[in-house]
Amino acid sequence: MNALDIDLVLVPVDGSEESTAAVEYAVAVAAEYDATVHSVYVLGENVVRAIENGAVEESAVAEDSEAFNETAREIAAARDVPLVTSAARGFSTKTKLLHPGSVVLDTAEEVAADFIVVPREPQTGDPVEVLEKAAEYVLLYASQPVLSV
Repeated sequence: MNALDIDLVLVPVDGSEESTAAVEYAVAVAAEYDATVHSVYVLGENVVRAIENGAVEESAVAEDSEAFNETAREIAAARDVPLVTSAARGFSTKTKLLHPGSVVLDTAEEVAADFIVVPREPQTGDPVEVLEKAAEYVLLYASQPVLSV
């Protein structure tokens, strides 16, 4: 039996409840393998367009993502798991192929992630809120093991 060798768990987040659950799972996996968690806050289409149109201040978005990152830090600290955070735009009005799923996979390659925990769209409600349906894309194309929660 081959055991997984996991040093870094990537968890893409967007501030949703599903993202909080994904962080909890990512931290549990990291605790089991004595690994680090990298949480990447992915800005979706609506947020990016609002920033570009001036409807939302970028500083307000940064405050929201930092508030979520603080929650993620608390979850990780409770299990004594190191946590690194970053942010990325999951949409561009200038780059056609940029979307949340590709951003997650690009980030996984950049940080050399060994495992990905991705939040899944809710069964009811507005599915656009959760990483804009990135889970299916990541499940299809990731070269790392993926847990969709």
